[in-house]
Order: sequence, then C-alpha cells, then structure tokens
Amino acid sequence: MPKLSRPGRFIRWFGNRFLSSHIGQLLVIEFQALASFFSKGNRKIDSQQIISQIYNIGINSLPLILVVGTILGTVLIVNTASLIPRVGFGNFFGNLMVIAIVRELGPILTAFLIAGRNGSSLTTRIASMKVNTEIDALESLGVNPIRFLIMPALIGGIIAMLIANCFFCLSAIGTGFLMTKMAGFFLEGVFRVQLEWNSYSLSILAALKPVDFMMSFVKPFLFASIIITNACYYGTHIQNDLRAVPVATSQSVVNSFIFIVACDLILSFAYILDYMSSVSSVI
Repeated sequence: MPKLSRPGRFIRWFGNRFLSSHIGQLLVIEFQALASFFSKGNRKIDSQQIISQIYNIGINSLPLILVVGTILGTVLIVNTASLIPRVGFGNFFGNLMVIAIVRELGPILTAFLIAGRNGSSLTTRIASMKVNTEIDALESLGVNPIRFLIMPALIGGIIAMLIANCFFCLSAIGTGFLMTKMAGFFLEGVFRVQLEWNSYSLSILAALKPVDFMMSFVKPFLFASIIITNACYYGTHIQNDLRAVPVATSQSVVNSFIFIVACDLILSFAYILDYMSSVSSVI
C-alpha cells in the first residue's frame, strides 16, 4: 500500500473522525437506507410498508397538524391585521404571512409535531426490537434490517412530511382566515378585522417567490431525514435493557429538535442570498 502524503493522511484522519461522530453516523444510516431502496436485493421492496409509514406519519397526524396550523394562522392574522394599519405597512401583509408561515413556522412546527409524535414512536419500536433481539433474528434469516425497517420509514417519512407541511401552511392561511372572520362576526363589539379574501390571497400569492417553492420541498426533505435517522440511530444504538428505551426515545426527540433548528438556520441563508441578488439587480 503506497504511503500517503501529509494532506492525504489528514483527509483520511478527518474522514474517519467525521464518520465516527454522531452526524457522520446519521449520514451513514441515511445513505445506506437510500442505497438499499435502489439496490436489487433478494427481497423486493414492500410498497405496503412505505404506504403504511405514509399513513401513520402523515395521514394520522393531519388532525393535529390542521388544528395547530389553524390556531397559528388565526393568531398571526389577528395580530398582523390589527398592527399593520397602525404603522402604515398594509401592502406588506402578504410578505409577513409568507415569511412567518411558509418560510419559517410552517416547516419547523410541522417537523416538531412529527418528531414528537412519530419520531418517538419509531425510536421506541426499533429500540424494543433491538432489546428483544428481533433485529438479530432478522439478520440470521438473511433479511437486511436497514432495507426492512429503516428504508420504508425514511421514504415514507419524507413523503409524509411533504404532505403534512403543505396541509399545515394551507390550514394556517385558509382556515386561519375563516376563523378570524368568524371571530370578527361574533365578537364585532370587541374587535373588527378589515380584511377581504381577494386582497388577502392576492397579497400572499404576490409575495411568494421561486425560492419559497424550492424550500417547501427542501426543508421537509431534510427535516424528515433528520427525524427518521435520529430515531433509527438511537433505536439501534441502545443497551440490551428495557430501561434504556425511554432514555433513547427522549434523546432522539431532543436531538431532532436541535438539528432541525440548526438546519433551518443554515437554509435561511438561501433567502439572504435571494434578497441580496434582488437588491443588486435594483441597484
């Protein structure tokens, strides 16, 4: 084996250290799951498992997603509609709603709800299988646990997150508006919202940019990957003790929250670059 140069030794050392870290292990799990989806194994991909994950993660979470989205949208619309006329920025109503719901709060809150509801249950399920040696039994039968357990959860989780984020934003914008108008009708003596659907919807559509549509796919994809890989990592890296299952579940959820916020912070630079390009074009 030829001797590596100093830069080569540094790259190999850095690569080994990175792969042994927590983030490196998460990336290894995700790439192995995606590779198993495209590989030709002895067993065909069970599409029913992916559909079941989409149903459990996305469809079963829709009532909670719709309720939280409606409450958030109502609160934002009431506060924005009452504040903007005072400061004279009525033309920026759509921009504020897009920034608050579509860009930031919609994807993050959807990811938090999915992580708390489904990420924790997935960690508990895999950790229990690990403790009860069910994963070892799958390997002894020639079944790849990553292809059988992690890959359907990852693919289904990504699709479910896209659906859940879309419904969250629609409920916050649409149902939130209806709830605001209903509150203004029944509590006319308390507060009154001077807001019409035509001007409201057109201002939001005018505020949407191509980067918003792109991030509507990028953020749910990355957030779902973070939640599923964290759940699978803590579920498989557990001691053979049932008392360690709740500890692994809480660690999975907490780390998912931290990584989601950090990832959203990094992705926010895309909006800064888009803003700088628009300013430079005007100048």
